[in-house]
Amino acid sequence: MIRKLVAKLNRRLSEKMVSARRRYTAPVKVWFDPDINSERNRIAAMNACLLCETVDMSRSGIAFLSTSIRVNEKYLVGHERRLNIEIDLPNGKIRLTALGKRYEKVGLHQSTERFLIGAHITGFEPGHEEAYLHFLKHGRRARKAAGTLELGID
Repeated sequence: MIRKLVAKLNRRLSEKMVSARRRYTAPVKVWFDPDINSERNRIAAMNACLLCETVDMSRSGIAFLSTSIRVNEKYLVGHERRLNIEIDLPNGKIRLTALGKRYEKVGLHQSTERFLIGAHITGFEPGHEEAYLHFLKHGRRARKAAGTLELGID
């Protein structure tokens, strides 16, 4: 009985310390900020993106599968480079920034080789954090629209 109580307490504490993860596969675009910040360079940087897919997401991080570990000559993990990430979720596109923390090579053969990349979320574009947290909490269910009052008078 005491053992069950201690196990339950440990489980509760670990849930508070580690963000719960939601396993979900969604398309993702990943790109870097340009070295010279101009409109033309930002568009070129967005076009030189990697198309990936998420594995799981949490309040503090995201894991995604990529066919490459770098965009042009810049590696996704290390060097404290900020990643710009756009996730296509059922409730809309979410844009966030993250730092690549770790990667792992997955796949049995060179033709199926991919990289599992873990990134720590550092920020969201205005209004996107609420939509992201809503998705983590409720999944595919969309937010209920505010009710409208119809009087039926023409």
